[in-house]
Amino acid sequence: MTSQSEVLVGYNHENRFDVVQQGHQINGVVIDKNGEPIIGANIMEKGTSNGTITDFDGKFTLNVSNKATLVISYIGYTTQEIAASKATGGTLTVTLVEDTEMMDEVVVVGYGTMRKSDVTGSIASTRGSDILKTQSFSALDGLKGKASGVNIFSNSGQPGAGIRVLIRGVNTINASTDPLYVVDGVVMEDFHLLNPNDIENIEVLKDASSAAIYGARGANGVILVTTKRGKTDGEGVAVSYQGSVSFGTMARYMETLTASQWQEAFMQGLENSNTYHGTNYSLDRADHFTDPRYFDENGNAIYDTDWQREATRTSISHNHQLSIQQAGKNSSIGAFLNYTDQQGLLLNSYMKRINAKMTYDASPTKWLSTSVNLLVNHSWGNNTDHGDGGQNALRTMIEMPAWYPVKNTDGTWADDNTAVFQDVIKYAATADRPAQMVRFSSEDGANPVHFLNSVQRKQYRTQIFGNVGLTFHLLPNLDLKTQLGIDSHNYTNREYGPRDVHDFGKGDQGNAYQSNSSTLYWQEETYLTYKNSFGNHRINAMAGLSWQERTYESFNATAKTFADDYYGYHNMAAGTQRPSVGSDHDRWAMNSYFLRIGYSYGDRYMATVTGRYDGSSKFGKNNKYAFFPSAGLAWYISNEEFMKKLPVISTLKLHTSYGIMGNSEIGTYASLATIGQGTTVIGGETVTTAYLSKMANKDLKWEKTAQFDLGLNLGLFKDRLSFDVSFYHKYTSDLLYSRPLPYSTGFSDVTANIGEVSNKGVDLMVNAIPISNRDFSWSATLNLNYNKNKVEKLGANNETIWNNWGTLKVGESLSSFGGYEWLGIYDSGDQIGRSKIATEKSILGKGLPDWTGSFIHNLNYKNFDLTVDMQFVWGVEVLQDFLHSTQSRFLTSGLSTILTDAWTPTNTNTTVQMIYNRAYGDGYSDQNFNSSWIADGSYFRMNMIQLGYTFTPSAVRKIGVKNMRLYFSVNNAFMICSKDFKGYDPESSSKGSSTWGQNVLFFAYPKARTYTVGANITF
Repeated sequence: MTSQSEVLVGYNHENRFDVVQQGHQINGVVIDKNGEPIIGANIMEKGTSNGTITDFDGKFTLNVSNKATLVISYIGYTTQEIAASKATGGTLTVTLVEDTEMMDEVVVVGYGTMRKSDVTGSIASTRGSDILKTQSFSALDGLKGKASGVNIFSNSGQPGAGIRVLIRGVNTINASTDPLYVVDGVVMEDFHLLNPNDIENIEVLKDASSAAIYGARGANGVILVTTKRGKTDGEGVAVSYQGSVSFGTMARYMETLTASQWQEAFMQGLENSNTYHGTNYSLDRADHFTDPRYFDENGNAIYDTDWQREATRTSISHNHQLSIQQAGKNSSIGAFLNYTDQQGLLLNSYMKRINAKMTYDASPTKWLSTSVNLLVNHSWGNNTDHGDGGQNALRTMIEMPAWYPVKNTDGTWADDNTAVFQDVIKYAATADRPAQMVRFSSEDGANPVHFLNSVQRKQYRTQIFGNVGLTFHLLPNLDLKTQLGIDSHNYTNREYGPRDVHDFGKGDQGNAYQSNSSTLYWQEETYLTYKNSFGNHRINAMAGLSWQERTYESFNATAKTFADDYYGYHNMAAGTQRPSVGSDHDRWAMNSYFLRIGYSYGDRYMATVTGRYDGSSKFGKNNKYAFFPSAGLAWYISNEEFMKKLPVISTLKLHTSYGIMGNSEIGTYASLATIGQGTTVIGGETVTTAYLSKMANKDLKWEKTAQFDLGLNLGLFKDRLSFDVSFYHKYTSDLLYSRPLPYSTGFSDVTANIGEVSNKGVDLMVNAIPISNRDFSWSATLNLNYNKNKVEKLGANNETIWNNWGTLKVGESLSSFGGYEWLGIYDSGDQIGRSKIATEKSILGKGLPDWTGSFIHNLNYKNFDLTVDMQFVWGVEVLQDFLHSTQSRFLTSGLSTILTDAWTPTNTNTTVQMIYNRAYGDGYSDQNFNSSWIADGSYFRMNMIQLGYTFTPSAVRKIGVKNMRLYFSVNNAFMICSKDFKGYDPESSSKGSSTWGQNVLFFAYPKARTYTVGANITF
């Protein structure tokens, strides 16, 4: 019981009621330095849950005890504590001051940091904690949708598969389209395999003002990654653990023929042949399906196998991260250990990773700071053949007839050639022609379950990455930093296809392959940094020089025809077809000089000038070096005196930039004449020959991308609503491509600068905080990106280069699909029921989207948090190349549309031709790529839903834990796409150009719907 002088006012985090003395009412108002009311500020009585928020006039009313202390807080302002006794006549006026630390927030730029307010370029920033929410194997999956202007394509669901990243479109047709990844100041290869748990922040440099500092390697944009280091918030030790377990299931199945549907389609094909081609097939199933292992006495299938479900599984993956961070008076240490095991949906496919990272930072003297960062990343796995042809499991789990079982009754594997069929009559005997007998035949496809369980495709990779840096504090505002970094990779591939697996080792009676390769990249960079303020003037200047080198070595061997499968790939000499071997060596180097000067006046006017002079061994002797300049301007309008009359506008900044960047990511020796080697017969003996295999081009030079950028940052209502919008125009010239040569030269082509490509677009990021109070907050982010890509010039005469999955044509987008327009289906004559297509090729679609975006919501209610992440793509097509074999013909099995949508005299409104039975040699329509294979690739995806709960410190203190958060999430919860798309996921590619081709599907690895349970614990 409480006395009459006491009152219960709340329930606090210690799980007990707060009992305070009966007090008095305080009326107050919260304003900023300009006297403007602050809406939604939090007012709490310290030590209790008693509180309120300000209204639209900044006013509040609160009953408090006589000795209470009020805590007043608001986003972007310094929190204040005021004794209730200071209220005059029960009225209190509180003036909140802007948080200078937030005002002076710094962002990582090339070779240093800058105040965010001083930046004149377009930079997108993402926290590592946001990336980790997806619990993906790669950090790039977590970055998707969180950085404007950045398109990330997860083209395969295979564990450890590469991820394609495009920043503001595609600039090139032959060089790499990948951005430059710089981790802790060192360029890194295979960034998609880096442990995401190690990442503190990611900055994406999108425009010339920010990216031109990387000169010849910055045209595709730059992704700067800062990893975690030692403890930074005071002395002591912090230990934390993050762990999760995930369960993956098939998110979508392709609609394939059942066993009875397959037989129905087969018999319909025979009937069509009899009707329209004068054949005389029996229409009794028992005459065709005679193998008693698979059919009953009436010719009906005994089994009905769902090969997609047999070849896949519920995958179980887990991820564990242990972090130990320590800080002393003049040093800090960080130690991080990670183990990740990601199972794939397909049987026996997986990728595992163990990652260890250590950092040490110290300031042994006033004039010297040191930093050491060392990372060892080892990954290994077994993957599924993802090629664009052959009878691999991704294909046969769609094309394997459902009437086959996984195994025969005698325990042997059932494959697509084990059934026995009798010869049947195709044409009855006539006076002019004897009876013609034919036998059932189909493609020699592998049982996908057999393939997945028996074929080994092992991959091993070890990376050693790190850097050592010394920073000399020469003067109070002048530092000299020198840094040596390395990125070393060792790769091993080991493969074996057993003797009984069709299409992999069957024809060779066993096939073994091994390869080993290594790369060593090092860079040494030394640069001066000068930062100072003089009244209204602020300078941030940097100048330095760099040396870089990369060396590559490889060796491979193949052996075939083994007596048994005992050795696998471990004894390749056992193959009677002795190993064929190959080896390679590659080396390039760069030397660079760079400069950046940033200037700010009165926190209102900013300018940045950047220049880099790069020299590369890759280019012709007449163009070894090139200069890459840029300039940026910004006006912080909201800091002008006249803007104080517009309190609704809290931030208003205009920025623009122009500059030139390069792309040097081509073959190392493209500018040189190279020597080839072969054999010939002279005097009856085989001798080795050498010959000039490629013509030199001493004028070969960089691709150059000029980019103009115009942007606006707008914040309203104390930045509760903010806009970040940028318009850009990128124009790339001197495109690197293999130009055909006259045969009279003795060469087929030469690498030359022959084309031009443009990209125009808009990046838009909208952030809103609709609600923010002591119990509930809601923030939302809309990310919207538009890009228009166009080939402006190609070769001397703008020749069109036709390719089904990547046609190059002036005026069209890169990744355009070139082929024949589908005109319908013949309804009479000799071609009845067959597809009719145009005779001239045209552009049928494109694989690069016009619009991409995301809509992400973060909600917090007391200790609960909810994240809803939605993503969408619009204005893009998908080339369904798999329709060639799964719908447009009927040889093995395929999509159910072969039967359900086939042309008949009563079903003429269809794109699926009449059924012809290829299994008995009947012809089928022209299989040239045509527009009936194109589908709308737009989609909406519920990318992630995550619900978390953070325990109060008092609730977990009893078990020796400082903080603990538990969460449950669903990734790829659902997707809405065009009904014409018949594959697993429209965001995929499994065929075509790896440089600029996109959305070309033959048979892709499906993506999972993933359910995850996880915990974040600090000890």
